[in-house]
Amino acid sequence: MYVIRQWLWIVWLAGSAIAATNDSPSVILITLDTVRADRMGFLGSERGLTPNLDALARQSVVFTRAYSQVPLTAPSHATILTGTYPQYHQVKDFQMPLGSDLPYAPEILQNRGYQTAAFIGSMVLDPGIGLAPGFDRGFDTYDAGFHQRVPGEDRYLSTERRGGEVVDHALAWLGEHAGRPFFMWVHLYDAHDPYDPPEPFKTRYADAPYDGEIAYVDSVVGKLMDRLRTAGVYEGSVIAVMADHGESLGEHGEDFHGFFLYDETILVPLVIKLPGEVSAGKRNENRVELVDVLPTILQAAHVAVPAAVQGRSLLGLMGPSSGTTADAASSFGDRPAYAETEYAHLAYGWSSLRALRSGKYLYVEAPRRELYDLSVDPRAQHDLSASAPAVASTIASQLNAFLDKTFSTRTSPQAARDPEAEEKLAALGYAATTGGASPDSSRPTKQGVDPKDKIEIGNIIHRANMAFDDGHITEAVSLWRQLIAREPSMALLYNRLSQCLMLLKDYRQAVPVLRKLVELSPGSAVAHFKLGTALFATEDFAGAVTEFQSVVAELPQWQRGHILLANAYTRAGSIPKAIKECDKVLATSPDDYDANLLLGRVLTLSGKPEAALPNLKKAASLRPGEANPHFALRNAYLKLGKNGAAADEEAEATRLSARHP
Repeated sequence: MYVIRQWLWIVWLAGSAIAATNDSPSVILITLDTVRADRMGFLGSERGLTPNLDALARQSVVFTRAYSQVPLTAPSHATILTGTYPQYHQVKDFQMPLGSDLPYAPEILQNRGYQTAAFIGSMVLDPGIGLAPGFDRGFDTYDAGFHQRVPGEDRYLSTERRGGEVVDHALAWLGEHAGRPFFMWVHLYDAHDPYDPPEPFKTRYADAPYDGEIAYVDSVVGKLMDRLRTAGVYEGSVIAVMADHGESLGEHGEDFHGFFLYDETILVPLVIKLPGEVSAGKRNENRVELVDVLPTILQAAHVAVPAAVQGRSLLGLMGPSSGTTADAASSFGDRPAYAETEYAHLAYGWSSLRALRSGKYLYVEAPRRELYDLSVDPRAQHDLSASAPAVASTIASQLNAFLDKTFSTRTSPQAARDPEAEEKLAALGYAATTGGASPDSSRPTKQGVDPKDKIEIGNIIHRANMAFDDGHITEAVSLWRQLIAREPSMALLYNRLSQCLMLLKDYRQAVPVLRKLVELSPGSAVAHFKLGTALFATEDFAGAVTEFQSVVAELPQWQRGHILLANAYTRAGSIPKAIKECDKVLATSPDDYDANLLLGRVLTLSGKPEAALPNLKKAASLRPGEANPHFALRNAYLKLGKNGAAADEEAEATRLSARHP
């Protein structure tokens, strides 16, 4: 039996080029957001949370030492889907575009005739709202469609979907796309905080809600696997399941994730099932990385791996236990694993971190570097950097050499700067970053304070963001004021406090907070935008004009900025300037609803109702369900003495208002 299995493996692997013409297995990629490796039964957990994943693992190859490259959702998924390191793809955080020149799993497989679909569990991976630009490239279907949560709205109807709903969408798509091989990505976000599993997991794990989320995610994966079997898809498919990163849960002082690079957030579960359950139950102890996933699934699907891919295919490690596989493992070697995080630097101005796991050591490059011997200190509690400086310096040199070899000289696309994007990030408990990596951002930068010295502040910021998102605005205000007392020069705190005050419509209190924000961040379009908004609300229209002028000077392509400035000009009595701002927008976007409506209103106010009619009619045609253009048309017709037309427009406006009170 052993000889037969060995022969079958060699024939399958060596004959992949021939098989490509006859057999293109479907590929199912399942990413489990924020799932720790130590919660998996197949990795030794005795908590009993993952019976379905354990069953899948028994029919798959389990990689016991798999490492994420970034403890953040968007950058980690960019690594998984491109097979390149963060310093190459340069998606360091939310809002940073995924370059169209990068190798990308859906596009590669789509070009080979695959149907491609993604089913997303959170707005953090939604390109449609600017948080993950470029991620929809190559997908026939990209099922996202999230929006910013408004007070009182259910989280699971706005910023996030339960895993069960994500899988239902995926299965509905699968039922309509039989007959051709497909690539399907299913992203399950449930284990991300706030930990709020549905029943019966909520009650069963009342004292451990994070574990309840893991158990719920496992049940959802089980449902997906059952339906794949029923559909006859399971056995012949490549199925890869992994976490994008883990969760600290208070270890090393970090409550959540994003700041540090210890195993709690970087060691992740990774399971890959091959067609026909080849090598079912095999466990591989080699150190591997999520950057290796793309070349592995491509090779398993008999698809050539693009030259730009930096990861290494794991297929040679996945054969039956044998001399051949041992040789593959030996040639793979004890390869170091790289990880980085720019979150503390981009969001808070603290230092970025980089890490290399090499041999038995974990080395962390920080303002105060760290070194741990994981063979005797697996939880990284005892820093050896002072007692073993030569070892630390040797691994630091390895890290620098690795970065020299893997960083990109390509110019990455810049993020579209949107002063309102931070509201979307805050809905997920994150601080907004500066957005848009500079061309040399792939190079390591060790500047700012060490996140180890500020992690308590980071934790409180996260809790304040989550209180805001849950509608506990008064609690959030209290937390922001406490933080400002401790960190009076930290601009982000004034930014977030002002957001709470403006939501409470306390604009007069918000104005001095925002003036301090502008003082701390004089070149920030976000700061000027928010101060202008608050001043407008307090009817200081001249002050609002000044702030919105700063916004459009900094972001001349941001059309909403010109609309805001035009509004402020109108209320300040500067009608010609308001018209000029509207014309700037319409020159490049003639179908802009807001610009057409505002210009029509301004022209009517300036005694030119005849000239206003084309813009107002255009606005009405652009949004036929909106009442406002018809009210504005009524006013224009009244000024023209066309009372019948005015009555018709008022009737239509009243009808539409009744439909949408």
